[in-house]
Amino acid sequence: MRPDELSPLFAEANVLKGVGPHVLTLLKKALRLPPGVTRPRVVDLLWHLPTGVIDRRAEPTVVAAVPGTIATLKVRVLKHKPPPRGNTKAPYKIATEDETGRLDLVFFRTERSFIERQLPVGAERYVSGRVERYGETLQMAHPDYIVAPEARDDLPLLEPVYPLTAGLSGKALFKASRQALTRAPDLAEWQNPSWLKQQGWPTFADALRRLHTPDDAADVSPMSAPLQRLAYDELLANQLALAIVRESFKGQSGRSVRGNGRLRQKIVEALPFALTGSQSSALAEIEADMAAPRRMLRLLQGDVGSGKTVVALLAMAVAVEAGAQAALMAPTEVLARQHAETIAPLANATGLTIGLLTGREKGRARTELLSRLASGEINILIGTHALFQDDVAFRDLAFAVIDEQHRFGVHQRLALQSKGNGGANMLVMTATPIPRTLLMTHYGDLEVSRLTEKPAGRKPITTRKIPNASLEKLIARVRAQLAEGAQVYWVCPLIESSDVSDLAAAEERHAHLTQALGEGIGLLHGGMNATAKDATMAAFADGNLKVLVATTVIEVGVNVPNANIMVIEHAERFGLAQLHQLRGRVGRGSRESFCMLLYQEPLSKTADQRLAMMEETEDGFLIAEKDLELRGGGEVLGARQSGDAEFRIAGVPTFGELLSAAHDDARMILASDPALTSPRGEALRRLLYLFECDEAIRLFRAA
Repeated sequence: MRPDELSPLFAEANVLKGVGPHVLTLLKKALRLPPGVTRPRVVDLLWHLPTGVIDRRAEPTVVAAVPGTIATLKVRVLKHKPPPRGNTKAPYKIATEDETGRLDLVFFRTERSFIERQLPVGAERYVSGRVERYGETLQMAHPDYIVAPEARDDLPLLEPVYPLTAGLSGKALFKASRQALTRAPDLAEWQNPSWLKQQGWPTFADALRRLHTPDDAADVSPMSAPLQRLAYDELLANQLALAIVRESFKGQSGRSVRGNGRLRQKIVEALPFALTGSQSSALAEIEADMAAPRRMLRLLQGDVGSGKTVVALLAMAVAVEAGAQAALMAPTEVLARQHAETIAPLANATGLTIGLLTGREKGRARTELLSRLASGEINILIGTHALFQDDVAFRDLAFAVIDEQHRFGVHQRLALQSKGNGGANMLVMTATPIPRTLLMTHYGDLEVSRLTEKPAGRKPITTRKIPNASLEKLIARVRAQLAEGAQVYWVCPLIESSDVSDLAAAEERHAHLTQALGEGIGLLHGGMNATAKDATMAAFADGNLKVLVATTVIEVGVNVPNANIMVIEHAERFGLAQLHQLRGRVGRGSRESFCMLLYQEPLSKTADQRLAMMEETEDGFLIAEKDLELRGGGEVLGARQSGDAEFRIAGVPTFGELLSAAHDDARMILASDPALTSPRGEALRRLLYLFECDEAIRLFRAA
């Protein structure tokens, strides 16, 4: 249960004065609400932070006011000059003055009675807005604020500027946020006092106040002490929640799975290459996890071509040696079939029985497969989402592998795990190198193994960036390579060209290359049906096509060892991670391999850095870190995937540094106070509730 003292923050925003049904609807559009929350609450207003300020501190006399600037002036109302009756386009003017000069207040399409109440003749008022010169007269059109002297404090001299939506005024949002501030309770400090002092950060309450009612324009800058403080609070809540989840998961009883090494020995002997050092160490970590009496959950990160499938097979063999079964699930049928083709020769050499289950298996063949699985005749089942289906029953599933795990949500992972007796041990794999920063925020519940070497025999890939002006020279070089038996991927960003885009179109490039290079040019894109895609891919894999012009559908799951040239058009439009994935399609055979990055001049600074990074290294982990640096933590985190963390405050320039500190802090807290029962622990419980991490923990434990 959420502590009572936090209840005022989690009340619906319509408890605030001026927030009726219409404003509530607008707030729902303007505020970033967390998943599952459909109506804005008070706390959502507090997390909706300003991006700048309007400075109203200049209080000159009328004669000293500078046209074109924002000023706050104290004036006396002289007279009203309404527009002629029936002329709705003419302005409503009000003459005012101070002891130095005259100022006209100008309103268009306004209600007379409202203006007369706001600015009665003879009254003194503070008005704040942009001063302009109109002929010989100074004027202020539609003042932002009009307040009586006794209400002077209601006029914000530094007014925060919030992200808005159509129909929602900054003034309305400011009023609502100021009220939300008054509902924030006085909470015990959850940060370490020496850490706060070292950073020069304010208290939580003061940080909120200075952001929503700034003392200085610098208070709302990304590097300001108030914003850094709140960003760290959010990151600490995230890291503490993930650490609790991790410890909770480790505490769940699992099953100890140990093999005798018999099958693994045969697999290693059947391999055409020796295991790399990182493959051996990853396997040792997985075997130790499997042997432990707790449930295993480990992430295996391996760059394209680093040999993840072999590690997965050897780990699955441990389960079979122990008399149980294993499963490998991939996100697409192409990838599942590729895994089956890779594993089949090794399985045959060692006496392992494998099965393949995708949406394509139907009728009697599917029934027979499921019967063999239930009886235990099938040792390893490889498949797609079809593995989740209720009628898929194992005799004894002890180990499950999920490939490209970011394509699946946590619930799908748990659904497969639950098919094992007492919960299967779980290995999740990804070929997308994940920077340490994102690993901590999104995969905090996983232990991690990395494959950092390529298997022996993998050729380095020469990468070069080439301006579009050199296209014909590139085609001539490709022609020479084709004569020597090469095969080429040619990637374009769009299927067909349009008037609104200058991007190369796959269909146009296919026609151009057919004209320049002759027959044997294939075309593959997402608009084709599955049968046509399979036929085209098979023709390329068999060598019947020399060049495959394609969109990014070839990014994952295509293996043609003879293909040794990758051309990527408009490479400046692709992200680093995607360029790296595409490049990984070549360099798989004995030929010298090339990746040509065609770009349109002029290159932006960021695009130039991306392409330069591709030329410099093939290390996917370095590339992933550079990608995060160039795109920024906020943007990467904003690309929401199932199960990903999403931050509302923490997208600040120092994100990586703050996250590392929060990661270490969370581990130290739980090491010294695992139940969070100390005074700081009790305060940290409030922090978890405040950032709604308690819900994630509850859901995970319930699963």
